[in-house]
Amino acid sequence: MIIGLTGGIASGKSTAAEYLEQKGAEVIDADKIAHQVSRKGEQGWKKVVNEFGEGILKKNDEFDRAKLADIVFSDPVKRKKLESLLHPIIIRKMKAEADKYLSKNKIVIFMAPLLIEAGIDKFCDQVWLIAADREVQIKRIIKRDGITKEEAVNRIESQLPLAEKKEKSDVVISNNNSIENLKGKIDHYWDKIM
Repeated sequence: MIIGLTGGIASGKSTAAEYLEQKGAEVIDADKIAHQVSRKGEQGWKKVVNEFGEGILKKNDEFDRAKLADIVFSDPVKRKKLESLLHPIIIRKMKAEADKYLSKNKIVIFMAPLLIEAGIDKFCDQVWLIAADREVQIKRIIKRDGITKEEAVNRIESQLPLAEKKEKSDVVISNNNSIENLKGKIDHYWDKIM
């Protein structure tokens, strides 16, 4: 079984994924794979540099992720272009990794902030959405990333609206409170599938 785990930025996806891993699931993190395929010299790196130019690179030729984020979070067309370059590569790697675990009857978690936007949800048996109120998200992003409120709002608004994600999800887990509260809700849904 594959569970797609998604949610807006700073909603608590990573915390949920870590807990599901403790419960025995195999977590495949789209962001980690994105980092792997966009390392210097990798296929994703080459495609992005060809599209956006060498101005997005640091002295060591790795991506200047802050510079790239500034570009794509301020221009929806450029963000879509970046996604169209990287998503197919990321999805292929996620599916290949999942096949290894599924053959051992493991529950696989596809953790991806853009699970629905990238179409990864169509490879999932269930989609679990971790949802946090907008003001909670903004506070968490500012604290975590040390950015301004305006930058935090831009990042939230660059993603599919929460209402649309809810429509496409089988399970919606609200995460505005404590980690213990979140874990209790995850236990409830985990027990159902077990």
